[in-house]
This record gives sequence, C-alpha cells and structure tokens, in this order.
Amino acid sequence: MIHTICVIGAGTMGSGIAQVAAQNGFYTLLFDINTEIVEKAKIAVQKNLQYLVGKQKISAAEKETIYNRIRFVNDTNDCLADVVIEAIVEKIDAKVAIFNQLAEVNHSEVIFATNTSSLSISDIQAKVMHPERVVGMHFFNPAPLMKLVEVVKGDQTSDTAAQAIYELCRQMNKVPVLCKDAPGFIVNRVARHYYLEAMKLVEQGVASIENVDAIMEASGFKMGPFKLMDLIGMDVNLAVSKSIYEAFDNAVRFAPSPLQIDKVAKGELGKKTGKGFYQY
Repeated sequence: MIHTICVIGAGTMGSGIAQVAAQNGFYTLLFDINTEIVEKAKIAVQKNLQYLVGKQKISAAEKETIYNRIRFVNDTNDCLADVVIEAIVEKIDAKVAIFNQLAEVNHSEVIFATNTSSLSISDIQAKVMHPERVVGMHFFNPAPLMKLVEVVKGDQTSDTAAQAIYELCRQMNKVPVLCKDAPGFIVNRVARHYYLEAMKLVEQGVASIENVDAIMEASGFKMGPFKLMDLIGMDVNLAVSKSIYEAFDNAVRFAPSPLQIDKVAKGELGKKTGKGFYQY
C-alpha cells in the first residue's frame, strides 16, 4: 500500500504534483535543496488551494487539511516514502544521482518515478541501484488540472512497479496511459509537429503567430501552439525537441525551429520571464 509520496523538486511541476497527492489523501513530502524555491512552493500551493475555495471546489477547512498533509523539506534524510517522484532538471546524471542517494535512506520496496518528458527511462534506470523499481510518471502542466499521466515502462521496469504507479495515478484522480519507453513517449512525439509545423508557418511568412493560434483554437484545441509553448516554457519545449531530434538520428522532420532557438538565446522563455511569443 502506498501511504507516503515524496516529490523531489519544488518548482511549478513538483509543487503541482505534491498538491495533487495531498488533495487525494496522501501524506506528502515536497523536497528541494533550494530553500527559496521551497518558500515559493508554499505560497503557490496556498494560492492554488485558495482558488479552489473561491470556486467552491473545496471548503476552507478542507484547504487547511490538504495543505497540512504536505511537509516541505530540504534535507534528503527526510525523504522517506513509499513512492519518490522526481521533477528536477532534465539531465540524466542529476536524476540518477538523486535516485541513488534516496535508495540508501529508503526501504527496499520504494518505487522511483521520474516525471521526465523526454529522457529515456531505460537510460536512467541503467545507472540506478534498483532499475526494476524505476518507472516513468509523466504529468502535464499544470499538474493539478491536467488529467493525463503517461506511465512509462523502461527495459528493466518490473510489472509490479508499473502497475503500482498506474493504480496510484487513478487514486490521484488522474487518467493513466501505459506505454513502453520510446523517444517522446506518446504525447510529446505526436505533439512535436503541433509546435514545429506551426513555427514553420510563421518562419515562412504563411501566417502570423496570432492567426495560427486562433485557427487551432477555433478547430477545437484548447490552446494554440504558441500560447502553449509560452505556458510550458520555451527552454523546456526546445529541450524536448532537441532530445527527440537526437533520438531519431537528426531526422529532418524533428529538427528544432530556429525561431524557438532564437527565443531561448534571448531569454524570452514565455510566461515565466514575461515574454515569449507573446508579452505578459
């Protein structure tokens, strides 16, 4: 039985995952080595829960109960849980290091779930002490709102670990989809051309950013590709494109867009910096 969840990384995604866990009754630890980020996470979770109170989704009493289920920590020795979900920088070495570090302080059955959006689960688990306990658990931004979670089996992931995470997603009121490890998994591979072809249209002068977004939203998409890239973060989106491009041996159809490369170089990363394809 899973009772305690530890989320590693208290940024936007990590704090969102922690909120989801706490909302669904799990005792939750939210870890970050950076105390400033931890303090920001406290404010973000309080703000998100207050929004739910305002929308009458939860009561003020429920808000306090949910918030009190989260323990904010910055010492890895406190990261004792049944499931560890990492939501840190998209670098294999960093993910491997934190999993191996936490394997030494946790019990022998703990499951290590990675929220990576583009890195190979098999490559991560190949360097981890207990590879059979490593599984992909890819949430989408914003985690409290987006229902889908990709549960990804690496080459060495046990059926037991994959099934446990699949069931955990359902207990967290999410819609899990099980898939095998592959570049971009399902969503990012399919969605890559939603972004790349949109940027090609603008680069070639076929349409404006605003027109592409308006047309796609009028076609039924909740958010146009440029607005979505601004929300995700230009640097994050570009990193996924580069990862998939390399995984497919630099196939032209996956080539990163010069338009986005230029935005990242200028530090225009979207909403988080106040400017991306749009001004905020």
